[in-house]
Amino acid sequence: MSFSVVIPARYASTRLPGKPLLDICGKPMLQHTYERALESKADRVIIATDDVRIQEVAEGFGALVCMTSSSHVSGTDRIQEVSGQLQMLESDLVVNVQADEPLIPPSVINQVAENLQQDSEVGIATLCETITDKEEICDSNSVKVVIDSRGHALYFSRATIPWQGCVSAKNCYRHIGIYAYRVAVLNQFVAWPVCELEVTEKLEQLRALYNGIGIHVAVSSESIPPGVDTERDLELVRAHISAGKA
Repeated sequence: MSFSVVIPARYASTRLPGKPLLDICGKPMLQHTYERALESKADRVIIATDDVRIQEVAEGFGALVCMTSSSHVSGTDRIQEVSGQLQMLESDLVVNVQADEPLIPPSVINQVAENLQQDSEVGIATLCETITDKEEICDSNSVKVVIDSRGHALYFSRATIPWQGCVSAKNCYRHIGIYAYRVAVLNQFVAWPVCELEVTEKLEQLRALYNGIGIHVAVSSESIPPGVDTERDLELVRAHISAGKA
């Protein structure tokens, strides 16, 4: 199996300015994420940014950095630019790992890449986890996915799907935002206009489904700890790593 990992990293963050560079037990958050990705089977790990401060720090801990446009509206656009800069083949595989996932297990990076490689009918692969919390099935911050018999996504939504009210959590899956792409699909994706479903749900992956690109979805082989979106998340991750649990 051959694939690259690209970690898009922006300095700006509404809740946590400079988030990728925030200290976690003596290292910037971005370095923790980068080192996790290095433990995967990836041929190379690239950090993609438009900020010189991130570039300097990342190169300081030995990372390969691609400087990208500051006009990108999503990490997908940034990853596609990197694939062009590095002259990747359309058949090459790229895994998008978010910079604010310092606890991501390397095994799930391998899992999503392997799933994409093995399924020629799809252009994207991603992961999910079973929802067991009854309150979460009605939480719009938790993105749900419905999967067909082949392990392909039928739909992603912030609504409760399949519908079961807020009294049950049966056969309900939370989408996990790690993606593997074929470069050919990345090139198509950035050329498509934003679709109405994507705007309504605020879910970028619906653009791919709308345009007929299959998305493979599998239950994650390991539980994936939450990323860092808030100060509380940051403190929890610091405590987790400080306790030697990472």
